[in-house]
Order: sequence, then structure tokens, then C-alpha cells
Amino acid sequence: MENTGNIDKMTTLTQVMNRLAERGIQREFRMNENCEMKLENSEKVYTPSELTILKTYRFEGPSSPDDNAVLYVVKDNDNNYGMIIDSYGAESNYPREFDNFLREIPILENHEFDFN
Repeated sequence: MENTGNIDKMTTLTQVMNRLAERGIQREFRMNENCEMKLENSEKVYTPSELTILKTYRFEGPSSPDDNAVLYVVKDNDNNYGMIIDSYGAESNYPREFDNFLREIPILENHEFDFN
């Protein structure tokens, strides 16, 4: 994981997800096959302007560039929190629309999610 000063003992995606779950953040925002971004167990379709990225965690696999991932802590305009997990690399199966969607989400890094 890239050292951003926020996590020095938690180096895996699972460890970060467990810490977020302790704070009640367990649901994922996911893009479906119709390129619609939805919060898990919800039918609402989001636009990038309805979401804000609050924290970014980067993970890099030690043996393969295919093991790269980014976890974003995201909040919608109704204060629903969730995460977006972006597995990137040669084996990524996300459509181009997913990357374009992510690039358009406003970023407001929040120290509330620094795990020291």
C-alpha cells in the first residue's frame, strides 16, 4: 500500500474494510452492467456530482501488478456512506465508463478516516 501517513500497520484491503465496517461503512457503490452506479441494496442511480470521495487507500500487490486496488470512502448527498473498490491493472474488468465516472466524483479528503 502506498504510504500516505494514514495507515502504517494495516496493509491489506481486508484490514481497511474491517476498520471501515467498525464505523458502519459496509456497503459498496457498484457500477452495474448498464453502467449505472448504485449503492448496494438500493435502486437509486447516482451521478458523480451526487457523490464525494472522502478518503483514498491504495494497495499494490507485492508480486504482481495485477494485484492493484484502490478503495474509496464515498458519501452521497443524503449522507449515506459506502465504498468503491477499483481493482486496476491488466486484469481489470471494469468498463471505460467506470473510470470516467470515478474521475468526475469530487474529492474532499477527510482526516476522519485516517487510522492511526
